[in-house]
This record gives sequence, C-alpha cells and structure tokens, in this order.
Amino acid sequence: PPPFDQGRLLCFFVGVRSLLGNQWKIMRRASGGLPKWPLLVVCAAFSFAAVMTVSSPLAAAGLGSPVAAISRISLRRLSHGSFATHHRIRCDDVRPRTASGATTFEEKTAYERPPPTTSYLASRIENSLETILGPTAPARVVDSWRYLSMDYEHKEYVGTDPDKTPETSNCHQQAHSYVPDLTCKTFWDIDDRAWRTKLEAGFAEIRDEFLRVVQDPEFLAANGANVWAGAQTSEARSYGEGWKTLGLLDRGVWDPKNTHLFPRTSEIIKDSGIPAVEAFFASMEPNSDIKLHTDNANFVLTSHLPLVVPEDGKNKCRLRVGDETKQWREGKMMMFDTSILHDAVNESDRMRYILMFRVWHPDLSQTERDALQFALDAISVPELVSEDREERAEAEKQVKAMRAFPDLSKLRPKVVPRAAPVQQWKAQIDEEPSFEKMAPKKKKKKAKKSKGMGGGFG
Repeated sequence: PPPFDQGRLLCFFVGVRSLLGNQWKIMRRASGGLPKWPLLVVCAAFSFAAVMTVSSPLAAAGLGSPVAAISRISLRRLSHGSFATHHRIRCDDVRPRTASGATTFEEKTAYERPPPTTSYLASRIENSLETILGPTAPARVVDSWRYLSMDYEHKEYVGTDPDKTPETSNCHQQAHSYVPDLTCKTFWDIDDRAWRTKLEAGFAEIRDEFLRVVQDPEFLAANGANVWAGAQTSEARSYGEGWKTLGLLDRGVWDPKNTHLFPRTSEIIKDSGIPAVEAFFASMEPNSDIKLHTDNANFVLTSHLPLVVPEDGKNKCRLRVGDETKQWREGKMMMFDTSILHDAVNESDRMRYILMFRVWHPDLSQTERDALQFALDAISVPELVSEDREERAEAEKQVKAMRAFPDLSKLRPKVVPRAAPVQQWKAQIDEEPSFEKMAPKKKKKKAKKSKGMGGGFG
C-alpha cells in the first residue's frame, strides 16, 4: 500500500466521524449493556479498517486530499437569497481549466455522470433522492446533488447570435446549483401560463395592498420580518446596494409574519397555482443599477410582476439578460433565466417596486420538483434523513408544518390605511426612499404593544 500520507490521515478522521455514530448505536443495542470504552475501541478499529480499505486505492491514484475535502460540509448564502442555505462540499472543479486556473467556456456536450457523494449527510440525501425519483426517472437531479457536493460550478456559453462571440457576448450561464439537460434561454414566453393570467388579474389588489402597508415604515418594521433586507454576501453587495427585498415565501416555506401583513397578496399567489419556490417584493432605488451577475441556480427561473414602474413605458427601468434587454411594464409579467449573466437599471428619480418569484424550471417533472424540494428541506432539517425512524417521522411533521399556508384569520395585524388614492401613496413612498426609516424606534410604546407574530423563517 502507499505511504500513510496526509491525505490518508484526513481520510481516516473523516471515516471515523462519518461511521462512528451509526456503529455506536448498533453495537450499544447489541451489546446488552457492556462498558462503553471497549465498544468505542471496536468502533474506532472498524472505522479505521473500513476507511483504509477505501482510501488506499484512492491515495494510490493521488485522490487522498480531494476525498478528505469532500467530507467538509459548510453553509453558504447564495446571492439575492436564492436557495439561501446550501451544504457545500469542496473539491477541485471537474471542468477543464486554463493555465490561470479559470474554468473555460465550452460548447454544450453530453455530460459525464459525476461520482456518488461520500460524506455521511450528502450520501443519505442522495439515497433519499434516488428513492423519491424511482428507477425510471432521469438521473439529472441526483447528478445535480453530486455536482453541488463537489463544489462544481457550471460555466457555459449559451449565446445564439451569429454576430457575437463568447468574448463579446453576455450569454454565459454560470451555476453552482446545476441540473443538466435543462433548456437555457434568456426570456421565456408565458402567455399560455394560467398562473400569469391570474396574477395579472390580481395586479391592482396586490399593488394597492402593498402600497397601503409600505407607506407606514414604522408599522412595517414593527410587524414585519427581515424588512427590506439587503444582499446577503459581499459578492452580492458588489453588484449594487440599491436592491432590497421583503419576503413572503422562501424555499417553499411561507413567512408567518409577512403573509399576515399582505394577506390578499399571499392568497392570490397561492390560488394562482404558480409553481413558486420563492416569492418576495423587491425595491430598486432611484438612479441605481445592479451590475452583471448570475443567481447561481438553473433549475429555477425568475418571474416579475412589476407593481410601481416610474415613467412607465419610457424605458427608464430596464432588465438585460444575456444580450437581450426589456423594460418593466406595470402589471405585465415576464419570466427569464437568471443563471445567465444579467443586470438592471433604474434611471428614474423614483423607487421601482416589483413582486418577484423563483419558479421551478418547466422542463422538470413533478417528481423531479418533489425531489429537489426534499433536498432543500433536508438541508434545513437534516433529521429528514436520520436512520432513527421516530426522529425521521418528527422531522417530516416539522417540515409539513413549516410548508403549510398560514391561517390568515389568526393574529392578523390591524392595518388602518390612510384614505388616499394610489397615486398619492406612490408620491409618499417616492419622496421617502431612505430605508433607515424602516428601523423600529426602541422607545416607541406602540411597537411593544404590536400583536405581530414571532420570528419568520430564514
């Protein structure tokens, strides 16, 4: 066997960490009450033997360090809060690289299946995904989980304009959360989507309710959760800090506070049937821009319902995806792929507001969506993949309760809007774009007497 190098040493500790817990449970049950220390010695010896069996050929192939790295699981917040918490398992990128170390852009080719995950939690989730999908489903969702576990970043040139080259075009797809073989294009035609028709029909109600609530920053701050949250990471903040959000739905879980602030909007979203994973209001400050970036996931698309667009129709507020640019129009929905490089601009002197959704990619079957949702749930509640049946059952109950639509008849905040027409509300919020006013005053008695619900999800 190869020498006992650092890679194999790390593999040993990885194996002990991954195997010891389960062996301890099994042997304690079978031992009938033997002292603990002999069992620990036996567990450690078994772990050592098992890991050495696996790590010897890997170390001989020069893969000791990557295997050790695969065991390290961390949490990362993606830009804009999209699929905010992910377990990242780090190792070298499997894509070809240039001499500088950057991943090269390549023409689309048939992909090679990545190897199975090896760390305990990742492999448990992978096994559950395979069970949900069954033997006849495509392997791409399982492969997506494997790619994520390898810290793989997909980079591909997806431009179709013959007058542009990869060097002159912005049509580059970049995604850490990547499902292979999904259609990739900048803007999607959604005229035939029933949910678009229902949401556009509810546009006036959604806009009016939104403006009634946000016209009172102190009330909103006292009763809402994560009110006008900014970018979560330094990378996202570098795109521009004039873009903030107010969440309603996050990874399939409704925010109990904010849905009670916007009950009619929440009901319209639920009743529309939109296949949304996330839903939130988004603001963009006057004379600001969001620089070129990607949202790092290709299995969800982004849809906007513009609520307040300054100088509507005059091309002051625009969105560019790849090499294609469109302007927001009030009440008119659009859907696009934010795994492609995109940017935005508000060249007006007033605030712009939209209702924004992350929706499942249309190419995904319902079974594949269920499997991806399970992965998101298991990241938040790891007990879903526990070997203990009772613990797993409790976790399933917890997730079911988390994802249930809130009872909006209970603990609803008392919103008493001022008697003012919509145009006056618009003028009020445009005159006061500062988000510092959203912070509640510590000595304000009314804030203490508020009947708002306790902390929201995420």
